[in-house]
Amino acid sequence: MLERLSWKRLAGELFLFCLPGLILAIFLGYLPWFLLASLLAALGWNYFNQLKLSHWLWLDRSITPPSGLWSWEPLFYGLNQMQMRNRRRRRELALLIKRFRSGAESLPDAVVLATEEGNIFWCNGLAQELLGFRWPEDNGQHLFNLLRYPELRNWIQSRDFTRSLTLQLNNEHCVEFRVMPYSEGQLLMVARDVTQMRQLEGARRNFFANVSHELRTPLTVLQGYLEMMEEAKLEEPFRSKALDTMQEQTRRMDGLVRQLLTLSRIEAATNIDLQEKVDIPAMLTMLEREVQTLSNGRHEVVFKVNEQLQVFGNNDQLRSAVSNLVYNSVNHTPAGTRVEVSWQQTAQGAQFQVSDNGPGIAPQHLPRLTERFYRVDKARSRQTGGSGLGLAIVKHALSHHHSRLDIMSEIGVGTRFMFTLPSRLIVPATVGNESRSKS
Repeated sequence: MLERLSWKRLAGELFLFCLPGLILAIFLGYLPWFLLASLLAALGWNYFNQLKLSHWLWLDRSITPPSGLWSWEPLFYGLNQMQMRNRRRRRELALLIKRFRSGAESLPDAVVLATEEGNIFWCNGLAQELLGFRWPEDNGQHLFNLLRYPELRNWIQSRDFTRSLTLQLNNEHCVEFRVMPYSEGQLLMVARDVTQMRQLEGARRNFFANVSHELRTPLTVLQGYLEMMEEAKLEEPFRSKALDTMQEQTRRMDGLVRQLLTLSRIEAATNIDLQEKVDIPAMLTMLEREVQTLSNGRHEVVFKVNEQLQVFGNNDQLRSAVSNLVYNSVNHTPAGTRVEVSWQQTAQGAQFQVSDNGPGIAPQHLPRLTERFYRVDKARSRQTGGSGLGLAIVKHALSHHHSRLDIMSEIGVGTRFMFTLPSRLIVPATVGNESRSKS
């Protein structure tokens, strides 16, 4: 292990250079000339090593510095050690930067690093996706050239970063921006997509508004009749009419609450066991009797059922989906309409259809039919006891069974509601026959 250079070592080296001159001067004389020659030799030696060092620093591409002797050996060795430390620090810094970028890439938010002047020098992949940046093409671009929003410019220039800023971008995403000083002369901007959160908040407000509206009407009717009964004694037939109306409104509220509970239970059921065998043919047989009673001969109801086709799934949810679709077709179509219910196996899976030749539904209503409380004809829906929750229940029940509701309708031709359960949920024929024989 070499030691660092010291004055003693330098003095010893100078003495060694002068020693030959002193020995020659003892025998030959001319001491000043021999000492001068020794000092010139020492100076030439140092100049030679300086040239070697300069050549290595400026011209030589090798990593290892040149070797030296005497006082130059610890200098070259020190340079080599310093270079090794620098390489090690660069590797550590590169690893640290790599970890930082990897962590920033894994964040669920868009991250942008910029100077205080607003020039971008790094962004993660989500910033490219959410904010439309291109990397590394946008390196050095000014932030306001890429995000042309006056509110964002004013907010950043105000330097009031204690609050966040929420903007509706041109790509229809609602984004929350936060900016914080990152290091000296640098800013860290974090952008979070809050579109879904805003939509859920809007849906929550609409839900409570709709529930309040749906309950307000029957409660108003009940309150009015109760006040009339309190103020005066009602005579027949007005008394019977009042009681019938109150009972009807009570049933309506009870049905609304039951459907809300059903919808809440289906939405909350995150882990659905799809190993339960569901006997859809038996379910449809019972449903056919109920629908014939509900229709009371006003509709032509036809069931076409594959008696061997059973599926795996949740019995309660599939019952809710099937019954809501059939009841809707009977309740919301005029007398004389033909309603056809089909349960058949296709190449895609187990397919359920409810079709009618009623008046049909206008195209602008179709995308919104599965929204809660959405009604095509609100007056008629209230008359038939509809709450606007049936198709929402169907939608969520089918989503748990890896399926979706398809709605096809044409004005004056009719409407068809259809869903297909995937083939992997179909119970094999042998298993289905064994379950039927046991029952």
